[in-house]
Amino acid sequence: MRGLNIRAFAGLLQLVVALAVLIFLPAWTLRYWQAWILAAVFIACTLAITVYLMRNDPALLERRLKAGPGAEQENSQKIIQALAIVAFISIFVVSALDHRFGWSSVPPYVIALGDILVALGFFLVFLVFRENTFTSGIIEVGSEQKVITTGPYALVRHPMYIGALVMLIGVPLALGSWWGLLTITLMVAVIVWRLLDEESFLAKRLAGYCEYQNRVRYRLLPFIW
Repeated sequence: MRGLNIRAFAGLLQLVVALAVLIFLPAWTLRYWQAWILAAVFIACTLAITVYLMRNDPALLERRLKAGPGAEQENSQKIIQALAIVAFISIFVVSALDHRFGWSSVPPYVIALGDILVALGFFLVFLVFRENTFTSGIIEVGSEQKVITTGPYALVRHPMYIGALVMLIGVPLALGSWWGLLTITLMVAVIVWRLLDEESFLAKRLAGYCEYQNRVRYRLLPFIW
């Protein structure tokens, strides 16, 4: 358990460094109050979820630490994960470049809305983690895994991706960038590809998943798709 916690905190430290590099380096300034607030919200939410998993679901924490293209078992998911990293980086870098060169003029209330969306997105992800201990960082089926149909899974089949999208849409707004919103389109495409590939994988390998698909019609957005 101690080793798991050390790895989790090491991951948090890597996140802090990554955010600093992705935001302040392209912005080329530390005088970027929007970035400091976003970083505080982002890191605080990540820390809160990590501590919760440490205390309540270390098995899920272990699953979440397995992530990235190298950890995926399916070749398609290796490509998807690589593209997801590119999309994630572009959201922060383009937004920071926007700040550096003054392409956008975003009012403070929109910036505040962006921070709220980031926190809300993380909260939605937390609800998913609390409901589903099998939410691995990669596409896999555990030996004791079962289909989860309660909580947010009663509304859509991939609620965690909703949380991720809400959070990521909030990032460029929180950083004071309209142009950064354009990069969300790449992430949306990657997420749609990932969830469709994931559904194909689960339908073949997870007992009861096909029945769940028939019962819950919507993949990502209730009443839409």
